[in-house]
Amino acid sequence: MLTNWDWILFDADDTLFHFDAYAGLQRMFRRYDVDFTHDDYSAYQAVNKPLWVEYQNGAISALQLQHRRFVGWAEKLRVEPQELNSGFLGAMADICVPLVGAVNLLNALKEKVSMGIITNGFSALQQARLERTGFLDHFKFVVISEQVGVAKPHLAIFDHALTLMGNPPRERVMMVGDNPDSDILGGINAGFATCWLNADGREAPETIKPDWEVSSLAELQARLLPDYVDGK
Repeated sequence: MLTNWDWILFDADDTLFHFDAYAGLQRMFRRYDVDFTHDDYSAYQAVNKPLWVEYQNGAISALQLQHRRFVGWAEKLRVEPQELNSGFLGAMADICVPLVGAVNLLNALKEKVSMGIITNGFSALQQARLERTGFLDHFKFVVISEQVGVAKPHLAIFDHALTLMGNPPRERVMMVGDNPDSDILGGINAGFATCWLNADGREAPETIKPDWEVSSLAELQARLLPDYVDGK
């Protein structure tokens, strides 16, 4: 068992799984004979990113986000936006790979601490990726914002996870994630310890102070389990 933590909670996208949206969109659009370019991706993100902010702020639903980000392309291709969204999520599941260090970290922690996932991603994609990577058995639960009805950093999604954990002391729960505005801020507001996975060396927001900051999952493993050797 770990001395300081009863539970470690992970974000999913870009924390445990590599999330290459550009590759997923290219794969999906090939079915429609569309050569999806970097310029197309920039235009897509100009629509998608503000929608995610609205979603995290509770201004729109998951369904509205998934619909609105594909409206323009749906009109061009004369299909329904939901068809494109479903195709995109399927493509992302197909190309899913764990981040470097994720397999070693989860295997090292499996018998030493309880683990869960809290993600703002969508149900169909998360379940498929957990099954395909063999990660599903490592986690006691997966909390998905689409199912709970609120997204990180909203306190309610963390409180929901706390209930699933059996209400341990909040200070004995650590939240690990790559997004300071959703994972870290949400974890801080919930009273959890936090670890920011900052693989790109970004500058932290002045008002958000994680307990730990690591540049890789291997570094996180070394901090959590400094004496871990050969599966012991």
